Amino acid sequence: MRLRATKNALSLRLDGGETPEEVARLSLPEGLPLEVEVAGPVSQEVLEALLRLGRPLRLVPPRREKPVPTTLVVDHTLRAGQRVESPGTVVVLGDVNPGAEVVAGGDVIVVGKLRGLAHAGALGDEERAIWALSLEAKQLRIAHHLAQAPEEAGNPRGPERARVVEGRIILEAWTRRLP
Repeated sequence: MRLRATKNALSLRLDGGETPEEVARLSLPEGLPLEVEVAGPVSQEVLEALLRLGRPLRLVPPRREKPVPTTLVVDHTLRAGQRVESPGTVVVLGDVNPGAEVVAGGDVIVVGKLRGLAHAGALGDEERAIWALSLEAKQLRIAHHLAQAPEEAGNPRGPERARVVEGRIILEAWTRRLP
């Protein structure tokens, strides 16, 4: 059970397992209504104890806890037709061949050649980046931004990072000191 004051109410979170006695012992300042977030199983006796507090009471849906995205490590080369997707960062220890896709809510890091599709920040985060030892992809996506490679393919330039700057995807050498 957690109690905190907000601008317009007292916010009480019930995680489950609270007893009616604990609720009855709450010391609540006067004048503020009570918003109750039920995030776990709560007994009828606990709800009745809340009503006995004599406060205007409003039930609010539980706030969603933000999941902590993990890093997915793929320890092999991705071939045409293969797709890897994760809400966090994806690290590929190998190449991403043409026709393969890597979609990440976080960054995409390829320790090898990136020749397939990479989409970093797929959940809309423009601060994400695509990193590769050899960036040879025909198309890159970061959040809702899209970049196409020029028709005439140049020679690979070594490790690079793609990121969004002023609404455009730019490529920069990975070897220089990054901000």
